[in-house]
Amino acid sequence: MHNEILNHLPYKSSFRFVDNISALDEDGVTGEYTLREGAFFYEDHFVGNPVTPGVIITEIMAQIGLVVLGIFLILKDGELNISEDAAMYPLLASTEVSFHKMVLPGQKVTVISKKQYFRFGKLKCYVEMVDSSGDIVAKGMFSGIVKRVDIKNG
Repeated sequence: MHNEILNHLPYKSSFRFVDNISALDEDGVTGEYTLREGAFFYEDHFVGNPVTPGVIITEIMAQIGLVVLGIFLILKDGELNISEDAAMYPLLASTEVSFHKMVLPGQKVTVISKKQYFRFGKLKCYVEMVDSSGDIVAKGMFSGIVKRVDIKNG
């Protein structure tokens, strides 16, 4: 339904942690991601007992909860004229995350983000990640900006 926004994400296959956007408006976003069992970060974390690293959980939360919403808000406001010579890059300013449960390979997670504010190009959101049972995996505050970069001129 809202997956056209995924075409604007600056991530490629091995580092794009968004499968689906199920809700998206000016106040927030909800999206899902299923952890791939053969993902590169499971090989050594931990040997024989793979667990999703906290930094990957944080990245999933940031991509869905901050970057997708930020790009949506920027495109909606018409702040950036996106062309083939330009791309958008997220710049994470700060995170404050608490972890409550482990995420295992093959597990599907849902990220729910609620906008706190979007002004002067800066977005701040309260973001939660839940598992398929609805239990909180992680939650916290994320803030950052999404910047337009001309590809030809760098």
